[in-house]
Amino acid sequence: MAKTLIDKLAVLANAAKYDASCASSSTTRKNSLASGGVGSTEGMGICHSYAPDGRCISLLKILLTNFCIYDCRYCVNRVSSNVERARLSVDEVVKLTLDFYKRNYIEGLFLSSGIIQSSDYTMEQMVEVARRLRQEHKFRGYIHLKTIPEADPLLIKKAGLLADRLSINIELPTDAALQNYAPEKSTTTIKTAMAGVRQGIEDHRPDRKERSRHRPPKFSPSGQSTQMIVGADASTDAEIMTSSTTLYSSYKLKRVYYSAFSPIQDASKDLPLVKPPLMREHRLYQADWLLRFYGFQTEEIFAGRQDDMLDLNIDPKLSWALAHREGFPVNVNVATKDQLIRVPGLGLKSVDRILRARRQTRLRLADIKTIARSVKICRAFIETSDWTPGSLLDSAALRAAFAPEPKQLSLL
Repeated sequence: MAKTLIDKLAVLANAAKYDASCASSSTTRKNSLASGGVGSTEGMGICHSYAPDGRCISLLKILLTNFCIYDCRYCVNRVSSNVERARLSVDEVVKLTLDFYKRNYIEGLFLSSGIIQSSDYTMEQMVEVARRLRQEHKFRGYIHLKTIPEADPLLIKKAGLLADRLSINIELPTDAALQNYAPEKSTTTIKTAMAGVRQGIEDHRPDRKERSRHRPPKFSPSGQSTQMIVGADASTDAEIMTSSTTLYSSYKLKRVYYSAFSPIQDASKDLPLVKPPLMREHRLYQADWLLRFYGFQTEEIFAGRQDDMLDLNIDPKLSWALAHREGFPVNVNVATKDQLIRVPGLGLKSVDRILRARRQTRLRLADIKTIARSVKICRAFIETSDWTPGSLLDSAALRAAFAPEPKQLSLL
């Protein structure tokens, strides 16, 4: 029995949950009311992505198809996987996007796909979806295309001129892991495609001197991102963070997304059937944040960690502080910004508020309670005009105060 459009949507929307790079950060605000088009990148909807300034952008997140000619051992949609399959036509994706927008469910599209027939054929279909939305329907909403690295560079260039963001999956942390789990794919091909997207972005960036006379068409104006599967191979967290740091610097990525490996029941016998390491994924995101915005180095985060793995019970910033107690307490009234942002419980916004507030007054612990996201954590690492942690900072039980209490596992 042929599947209805709703049946296909149910299958492909569910299959798209394995694509983690769904954020629309840094996109330019676009409103169709001023341009006479359809869509916008403002508001709320069904698949939420958050921009750095706090805006919530909703996306229809689907696959063009979950059929695939590849047999990547970590992928639920691999050719040997016994999952329900479906495929949408270009017309159906365009119709769904416009219908969902007009019902105020979404403000954009995140489109990925399994590989059917060939990489070029699949990429052509995805580009055609974006082309029709942009050129025929004047859609001004956000479009994120998951690009196929094996596709012709000309197709990727067309995609960049139509989409707000492109992403190319790096797949796994190391070349050896990719060769083992996805021998049909090539790290060289993936990185070449990522370099091509970076070059395209740079080539289409307006020259400040020529800006008034010539403005080149925008190319993936929200940049590019990538996705890395964690937990499928034996890579340590330190190796993952080192790989991510290289990717950020080499390709000017906006984001590396970490996706916890989730084995399925028909997985190869040599893949353990365990729950996905979601807490590990969460800790990797936290470590990634420290590297990008807090001035940490990979070596610092993993110093003293003999297994090169992040502590799953406490966040990496707190773990680092507990291992470097000699640098605390930090006096919030005189400390530099670099010192303050390393205090557990103080985020970037909290530090900025502290720096502004202390120009007017000497800060007390009560003031920090109104500023910090968690004074329970930071009070052990700071001094104020009326507070010092004293022996609390040196207490052997300090870590236990922050780590979750052990729970009895159920035997049923």
